[in-house]
Amino acid sequence: MRLFSCSNCSNVVHFENDGCVTCGSRLAFRSGNLDMVALDMSCTQVLEQGQVGTDTVRPCANAALGGCNWLVEDADESGFCLACRHNLTIPDLSIPENLQNWQRIELAKRGLFYSLLRFQLPLVTRTADPERGLGFEFLADDPTAEGEGPVLTGHDEGLITLNIAEGSDAEREARRVALGEPFRTLLGHFRHEVAHYYWNVLVRDTGRFDEFRAVFGDEREDYSEALKRHYAEGPVVGWENSFISAYAASHPWEDFAETFAHYFHMVDALDTADAFGLRTSPDVEADIPAIELKRTFDSYRAGSALALIRAWVPLTLAINSINRSMGQPDLYPFVLSEPVIAKLHYIHGLIRA
Repeated sequence: MRLFSCSNCSNVVHFENDGCVTCGSRLAFRSGNLDMVALDMSCTQVLEQGQVGTDTVRPCANAALGGCNWLVEDADESGFCLACRHNLTIPDLSIPENLQNWQRIELAKRGLFYSLLRFQLPLVTRTADPERGLGFEFLADDPTAEGEGPVLTGHDEGLITLNIAEGSDAEREARRVALGEPFRTLLGHFRHEVAHYYWNVLVRDTGRFDEFRAVFGDEREDYSEALKRHYAEGPVVGWENSFISAYAASHPWEDFAETFAHYFHMVDALDTADAFGLRTSPDVEADIPAIELKRTFDSYRAGSALALIRAWVPLTLAINSINRSMGQPDLYPFVLSEPVIAKLHYIHGLIRA
């Protein structure tokens, strides 16, 4: 995630900010320009260097609930921004815990959409395509409902369901430990589940099965049986040599989703590192002409997955070492084996295409 500046006072601001601490202006994200703008008192005009602009703007309908800081940049009658109009169901926000969890979930979802916009990936709502469009249902467990289990996070033909309990740090950590996962985040959930949607859009619907199967294996393997076996017996021995995570070893679809999400992790973290001036790979800088060294290394537009990996590996070594010096576990508990790198190359080519 890059750093932003307030359009009114030029102070550095961040993606999640809804107000500037320097000039006091309300802030909003303009997805069409990928920038943060200050709003006037009426929240209908943009402030630029103390001057009120002429274009009328409209905050997302979820702004009043603290669930969004984006602008609506078209005449969409829903009143929701480009990200929020994909929501189909949200929890009862009159319950304080639900409201807090939903706000955290929406922040993570906007982080996902930031990457989707940077990659220029196709976005279709369930309104435009009720059968295959991208939609979200954020649901809460109902302890009074007899015979119903907990809400499970998952994907079904573009419809992504997320248990809002995942918005609670304590609950999410408990599930991470119970499932033996080294890494579990809200943003990671979104990146993983949306990967299933893009497998449909970029692989299935374009008939690119041969390329996919050559890298990930045959997705026609019985999915339900594969997951049952995974949860009953655990991952195959030696999964670390070929997969980015234990869960990725369960089925080619999950391998794709885990690798797709990991690619997003890498690119966005490199974008953040570059925004703060963190450069740990002279090899990558050597690929950049001297005249351009003052410019940023745009990980979202990297020409190859190899360039990303050469920048990524030394950065993860550095941040893991910093964590250890603070007595903390590794921030990045993954190993990029040769088969995983080949899969990252595939993901890079698929997105770039």
